[in-house]
Amino acid sequence: MRERITIVNNQRLHGKNVVITGASAGIGEEMAYLCAQNGANVFLLARRLDKLQSIKEKIDSDYGVHCYISSLDVSEHDQIPAVFQTVYEKMGRVDVLVNNAGFGVFDEILDADFNDISGMFNVNVLGLIACTQQVISDMCHHRSGHIINIASQAGKLATPKSSVYAASKHAVLGFTNSIRMELSRSDVYVTAVNPGPIATNFFDVADESGTYVKNVEKFMLTPHYVAGKVVSRMLTNTREINLPGWMNIGSTLYALFPRLVERIGKNAFFKK
Repeated sequence: MRERITIVNNQRLHGKNVVITGASAGIGEEMAYLCAQNGANVFLLARRLDKLQSIKEKIDSDYGVHCYISSLDVSEHDQIPAVFQTVYEKMGRVDVLVNNAGFGVFDEILDADFNDISGMFNVNVLGLIACTQQVISDMCHHRSGHIINIASQAGKLATPKSSVYAASKHAVLGFTNSIRMELSRSDVYVTAVNPGPIATNFFDVADESGTYVKNVEKFMLTPHYVAGKVVSRMLTNTREINLPGWMNIGSTLYALFPRLVERIGKNAFFKK
C-alpha cells in the first residue's frame, strides 16, 4: 500500500457514500484513498478507466468499503445523467459530491486557442454545474449532503496568462456562493476549495514551458496535503478551504485594495 503521511480522522464519513470527479490522479486520487480509510464508500469518475481500475484495486485490497468506478468526461454533458443514474443504482444515495475535474491552459489572451477557452468552461464550469444538478434533488429530499467544488486561488486573484482559467474559476466561486445560500434552506452544505499551485500533472497542460512551475516550485502544495484538508472537513458546514493561508491573505488584500496589489505585485504576476 502506498505510504500515507497524514492521518485524517473523520468519523462522519463512516458508511457514507462519496462521489469524486477527476479521481484518476492528483488530489482526486488522494481523496479517494483518504475517504476509503475513513470508512466511506467511493464512486470514482474520470476519463481514464485504466487509471481508475488501478485505484479501485488498491482500495479493494486495503479497505473494507465499496469502490465503484466509471469513465466520465464531464465536458460531454449529455453523458452525465446516465452515469449518475448508475451511481444511484449502485450506492442508493450520494452523501458527498466532490467536483474535482478541471484543467487549465496558461496563455495570454492574444495567443489563446478558442478550443482551449471553450474546453476550460465546458469542464471547469458547465461540467461541474451539470454534475451538481444530478445530486441536488436527492440531497434536498433527505435534508443532508455536502457539495464540494474545487475552485482555485485564481478565482479570487486573476493574474496574467491565466485570464480564461481564472474566469472559469471565478464562475465556479460565483456558482458555489449562490447555491450555498439556496441549499442552506435544505441543510445541504456547500464548500469551495481554493488551493494555490499543487504539484500534479495539471501543469503538464497548463504550463508546457515549465516556466511557472520553476518559479513557484518551492511554494507548491502536495496533493496529499490538500486532499487531507478537504476530507477532514467533509460533512461539516465549511464555507471555504483556502490553501495556503498566506496566499489567501493576498487574495483578501486584492479584494480590498486591487489597484495597490496590482501595482506592487506586477513583476511577480508576470512570472508565469
